[in-house]
Amino acid sequence: MPKFSANLSMLFTELPFLDRFVAAARADFQAVEFLFPYAFPAQEIRRRLDDNGLQLVLHNLPAGNWEAGERGIACDPARTGEFRAGIAQAIDYAQALGVGQLNCLAGKAPAGVAAQALHDTFVDNLFRAATAFKAADLRLLIEPINTFDIPGFYLNRTDQALAILDAVGADNAFVQYDIYHAQRMEGELAATLQKHLQRIGHIQLADNPGRNEPGTGEINYPFLFAHLDRIGYSGWIGCEYKPATSTEAGLGWRQRMLAA
Repeated sequence: MPKFSANLSMLFTELPFLDRFVAAARADFQAVEFLFPYAFPAQEIRRRLDDNGLQLVLHNLPAGNWEAGERGIACDPARTGEFRAGIAQAIDYAQALGVGQLNCLAGKAPAGVAAQALHDTFVDNLFRAATAFKAADLRLLIEPINTFDIPGFYLNRTDQALAILDAVGADNAFVQYDIYHAQRMEGELAATLQKHLQRIGHIQLADNPGRNEPGTGEINYPFLFAHLDRIGYSGWIGCEYKPATSTEAGLGWRQRMLAA
């Protein structure tokens, strides 16, 4: 039976961030995830988790200036010092919040930087992060993101992510497989999940087109949920979609999909 985590950066966004935890619990989520915790004291987020009986299953490493359009800095040779400082900050928050895995966003490829330099920078930064995470008993994730939504995003396909992880060579580093992004870039969802299940640390979802809730687009989610059960995926599935109307109005997809 799939376990769904509410992504609080996408769901309940009509509420202030710290009020989304109680909304998630009232909507029968047992776990949450979000992009970044760093704008808030870790102890305040931890209190919201504990007060609402929620488990935190994921957040990201610092990823540059999000409001200005940056979507990660891990592939940028000019930002390695900032990235390394972010590793320590991410570990501090992870340990305070009780989360076991963190996602590293590669970012957009900076203009004028050679492909080999982008690759080598990303691999080196990931190796440093994975080494520090290993000491802290954390898993490192990397996420391919489609280049229709984020033009120029460096990491955009599953095979590329796996090759990067091979180069990193860390046994605590995995792919974060977002079904929506994978559908837009490559398809072959069921086959890819089955083939690479042991290297997938976390799964996220949204339908396509529109990035709305399951059941609004072309992806056969009842089949995929049954498939994930068959192949033995036991982790959380993050609900990282844009509600077509309101979060609450769209939540009936969980019952419909699991009954199908």
